[in-house]
Formats: sequence, C-alpha cells, structure tokens
Amino acid sequence: MPDRRAAAAGLVRLGVRVRPEDAEPALAALLELFPGGLEETETGGTVELVAYGEPGALPSEAAVRAALGPALVDLRRTDVEPGWERAWHAHLRPVDVTAGGRTVRVRPPWAPPHPDPAVLDLPVDPGEAFGAGGHATTRMCLELLLERAPAGALCDWGAGSGVLALAAARLGWAPVLALEHDPAALDVLRANAAAGPVEVRAHDLASVPPPWAPTVSANLPRALHLHLAATVERPPRALIASGLLEAEAGGVAAAWAARGLRERARRGLEGWASLLLEARP
Repeated sequence: MPDRRAAAAGLVRLGVRVRPEDAEPALAALLELFPGGLEETETGGTVELVAYGEPGALPSEAAVRAALGPALVDLRRTDVEPGWERAWHAHLRPVDVTAGGRTVRVRPPWAPPHPDPAVLDLPVDPGEAFGAGGHATTRMCLELLLERAPAGALCDWGAGSGVLALAAARLGWAPVLALEHDPAALDVLRANAAAGPVEVRAHDLASVPPPWAPTVSANLPRALHLHLAATVERPPRALIASGLLEAEAGGVAAAWAARGLRERARRGLEGWASLLLEARP
C-alpha cells in the first residue's frame, strides 16, 4: 500500500526527486516499477519519492531514469541505518475519521483513546512497516466504510496492518477476511486482530483470485486493481477501491465497469482518489 515501509536488515533507500508539478505523473510511472508503493515527502523545493528494499531487489537506476526521463531531478541510493524501522513510531498520532454520523479513531496502542466513548476505538500497532491509518487513501476508505451499513461478509485485499479489516469487523461486518502478500504484514495483522480482539481471518493474497465476498475493500496500486479486474472470477457486489492517484481513478473505474460494477461515488484527498463501485441491479 502507498504508506508502507520495508523492514529488514541490509536495506537500501532509493530516493527519487522530481519537481512538484511532475510529482503525480512521476509517481504513476514509478508504481509500475514499485507496485508496493513509495513514500512521498517535500524537500528543498522538490518532491522526493522513496522506496526501500534489499540491494538486489530494487529496480536499477537506469530503469528509474528511463521511466522518468526529463522529470527526474535527482536520484540517490543510500544504505539504511539499523534500527530505523521503528524510529518513525515516535511521530505517530491518532487519526480520527468521521463519516455517516460515526467517528473512528485509529491509534497506536501507546496513544490514548478518544475521550468520547461513542467514538469507535481502533488500536493498531503498525509493526515495522505496514500503515497506521494516516495515509489519505486509508482515510477515504474508512469514510466509505463508515457510510455503509454492514451487510454480511467483507474481504480486504492488500490489508497491511489490518486497519480496514479491523474497522470493518468492529463496525459489524462478518465474517471478515484480510488478504496480504507480505508474510511480515500478515504476522502484524494477526497480532492486531488478536489484541482487539476481533474476528478477522488473514490469508496470503498470492492465492489470486481472492475469495469472494459481497463487499470488498482494496487499497492497492493501479496495476493490481487492473490485474484483479481482469482476473477475479466473481466480482463483489460493492467495491471500495483506493490506492489510486486522481488521474488513475477513471481507468480503474472503467476496468471494473467491464465486470459489471458502476461508479457510485468518488473521493479525492491530497492527490489520491478512492472509488465506491457497485453491481448494477
């Protein structure tokens, strides 16, 4: 998902800097090379897009330069210091999302719950890598979940630390199935579900096509959305699709329209987009 960080020994940080006006098309181009997503920060009048990985696992600098062409301002590859993977926890803050007359607070376990007991409290330990609810794509997904009445089973594709799956279970969907390709993220997700405690079953997303559920949330890069739209055996009746740049939303909506899902709502936040797609009656 777009706000993930890799976590392992001997990692490399690949920082790609572009001009602010080139940031969105550059990110779209790089997601073809980095389908797991990139961090995005503003620095010194440029936007830096950052990926982490083992030295041999990252795309070559030549491939990055070819993908970006003249949009590239700077490219830096540096070793990652040991212990970095949890240092960012010090900066985590609770995230409050309100929609449909309800509010959910996603917070690290060491942060306080909301003082209003009516607010749904969702403690989520992001582990070393996998999201704490603060990214725009996650917040928009939560809004769309809060606006829907729970209706049976829900499947979360690309679950990360489990924010969306855990929220769905707390809101009343059942059963909830969370699918994730990263084994370390699956461990984090299962630990968060057990600490809840909520009933969430976690499985490897590599078993595509994923199991069917009438409602699906999918916070995934564009390439995975298009792959799933083309290959999933049985589309859901309602799909919350996120992880998309605003310029990518139309193409993903069209891909799912070919499978019988029409666009019912579109959200935009900080250059990202989320879609609510539903089966035609």
